[in-house]
This record gives sequence, C-alpha cells and structure tokens, in this order.
Amino acid sequence: MGRLDNKVAVITGGASGMGRAIGLRFVREGAAVVLADLNERGGAEVVRECAAAGGRAVFQRTDVTLESDLRDAVARAVGEFGRLDIMVNNAGVGGALGRLEEIPLEEWERTQAVLLRSVFLGMKHAIPELRRCGGGSIISTASIAGISGDFGPHPYSAAKAGVINLTRSAAAELACDRIRVNAIAPGGIKTPMFVGGGGFGQDDATIEANMARLQPIARAGRPEDIAAMALFLASDESEWITGTVMVVDGGALVAHKNAISAASTGRGYAGPSFERR
Repeated sequence: MGRLDNKVAVITGGASGMGRAIGLRFVREGAAVVLADLNERGGAEVVRECAAAGGRAVFQRTDVTLESDLRDAVARAVGEFGRLDIMVNNAGVGGALGRLEEIPLEEWERTQAVLLRSVFLGMKHAIPELRRCGGGSIISTASIAGISGDFGPHPYSAAKAGVINLTRSAAAELACDRIRVNAIAPGGIKTPMFVGGGGFGQDDATIEANMARLQPIARAGRPEDIAAMALFLASDESEWITGTVMVVDGGALVAHKNAISAASTGRGYAGPSFERR
C-alpha cells in the first residue's frame, strides 16, 4: 500500500527540479499526477520516468500566469483520472534581479505573476474539485526568502511572503471543507534554477561544495528533501495540519543565512531554467 493510493495530483513546474522530484515520489506512493509546465521536453522525460517507476502521469503544457491554462490543468486531472485530491503550486523562477530603483515595472509584475498570482489561480481552480471529493490538500512552494527577506531578490522575497500569507488565510477559509492548505519554504536546493544561474559553479563538485556552506547541515539541499515534505503534507498523515509553513532549509534560517541572497547578485530577469542558453 502506498501513502497516496488512489489520489490524483496536479503539480505545476513538474518538468524539472523540485516538481520532478515531487511527481516521482507521488507516483511511487500510488498517486496519478498531471505535470503542468511550459517545458515540454522535460515534461515528456518525467512522464517516462514515472511510467518506468510503475506510475501514472501525463504532461499538460501550462503557463501558470494564465488563468485558462491552470483551469485546463485541473480539468485534465479530472478528465484523465476522474478526480483531484492534491494541488501542488510549485512553478517558479528567480525573477527580477537587482537594486530596487533599477527594477523595471514589467519585470516586477512578471515575477509576481509567476510566483504569486499562479498560486492564487491554482488554489482557485483546485478548490471546487477538492471540495467535490470531500477534501484534499493544497501545497505551495514558498521560500525562506519569504520569511527572512535579507537582501532579496526583492520581487522574489515579496512574492514568497505573499504565498505564505495566502496559505494562512486560505487555510482558515477552507478548513470547513476539509481542504488543508500548507506551504513549504525551501532553503538552497540544487535545482536547475540555482545551478544554471546562481553563481555556484559549473561542475557538480564545486556546486555541491559551495551550496554546502549555506547552512549548518553542510550539504546542498536536494529536490528529494522537498518531495519528502510534500508527500507528508499530501498524505492523510497530516490530516490535522493546515495553515503551516514547513521550513526545509538545513538550518539556514537559524544560522541567519539566506541561500537565495547568495544567488541574487546581478541584474536582469532570471527566467525558466530550460530557456537559458
């Protein structure tokens, strides 16, 4: 018996990094998943990995800034697998970088759209289906940057703080429907978002060594660390937990370190890792 037997999940940003790890962990525990992402090549690869693990998964091309795309991702889950039990709002980018007075308005707004508006839209369209099934779990990816802003990036930190408070207010509203709403606040996780543009190095050994210095537990965070927490929050084991922010950061917050800040130097906009050249 798996911990998610007969459950169905939508995972935004499911084609790489933490989303990929969550998808693989979920299918191994018995769930069927919809991987909602812009990265079609990565999504197809994760679908194959899920199938090889004996799980059921489909890819849905999704721009999380568009309400119609998130509505379609939820509809795909119901159409393909008959229900929705778990909504994971995970898609993310580094977003706008630089000093406050130098950030263009359009880059600020694009960052908020990907990191915060998408969480609202994911919740909005998941709620009716979760309610129809008698309840469920909404899990959103926040960040320790939303708890302790440090030196930014400013738009990223603001958006993640918004995710945390939206999680809390939604949890209060939806508890009567047996819908639990929680967030995960990662620290420095070795994903394409950090490795591709974080200034930690190019080879695995250098990246691992540099990221290990960001927190008291001296190793780089792994996508599987986040997937383990997401599994707990998705499962019935957490049925009396809602409105929480589960920090998974190797102790970075207690040591007053912020892995996001270490990677936030420079200017411009850090978009999806699979689009980088």
